[in-house]
Amino acid sequence: MKKIFLIIILAVMVLSANSQEFRCSVTINSQQIQTTEKQIFETMKQTIEDFVNNRKWTTASFEPHEKIDCNIGLILSERVSLTEFKGQFSIQVRRPVYNSNYTTGLFNYIESDFQFSFNESQPLEFDVNSFTSNLSSGISYYLYLFLGVYFDSFAMMGGDPFFEIARTIAQTAEKSAYRGWRNTDGQKARYWFVENYTNPTYKDLRIANYNYHRLGLDMMTKDQTQARASILSALKSIQKVHQVRTNLLATQIFLDVKLNEVASIFGPAPDMEKKEIYNIVKEVSPINLPKIKDFGGK
Repeated sequence: MKKIFLIIILAVMVLSANSQEFRCSVTINSQQIQTTEKQIFETMKQTIEDFVNNRKWTTASFEPHEKIDCNIGLILSERVSLTEFKGQFSIQVRRPVYNSNYTTGLFNYIESDFQFSFNESQPLEFDVNSFTSNLSSGISYYLYLFLGVYFDSFAMMGGDPFFEIARTIAQTAEKSAYRGWRNTDGQKARYWFVENYTNPTYKDLRIANYNYHRLGLDMMTKDQTQARASILSALKSIQKVHQVRTNLLATQIFLDVKLNEVASIFGPAPDMEKKEIYNIVKEVSPINLPKIKDFGGK
């Protein structure tokens, strides 16, 4: 009986060690494409979900409740050839908050012009040091970017190895014919995301991530006043990055994702705290002021 018990324990440990990191849901919208071959889009959805959910992306162990919620969406606008597609690519990721059932947004981004090839008879393949397809490289790039942000939110600069992998993916994909990887492909090219997170000049962006999540949200059930102070400190770090470089892509993404949450957290806070937040947002991202319109006072 004791031997059986030990075998069960070892099996559970192995399963835990191999547990994948992502719980990803994929949606494919093909309404703009005139075709009777709809099965390819179901296959595309299943292939992407299997690629993300069944692959081990790190050496870390994730319990089922620790998995990172992820959504990938493709709104296809054109079928260029039998296996080539164009459309809009969107991706969102959420992080669980300590000692609660709440998850918080980490990243939410839409690429309006994404082109890729997909052959329903072939699985998606990925090698960090070689380019096999724009779809697998694009998804893998964002997943490692997410992992960098995710691990930064638990440990100061904890995402370093994952940002480096994302950088390698981008550098390898630069040599392909697809747009979006090079720094000359526009202000929202994938090149710039990883540059924002790895450039020491913008280190306060990553400090903000840690203070907001680990010292802020994760501490809300323990000490709300101190947790709010940490979140306010995070927003001040974002402000510092903005003062070094205005309209940095990563700072805008941070505020776009977080300000509805900030409005809810600081709703019952003292007016002085609200005013500080209002002034930061007014300087860094005035387009987001409607989310905290009541924080400005009379």
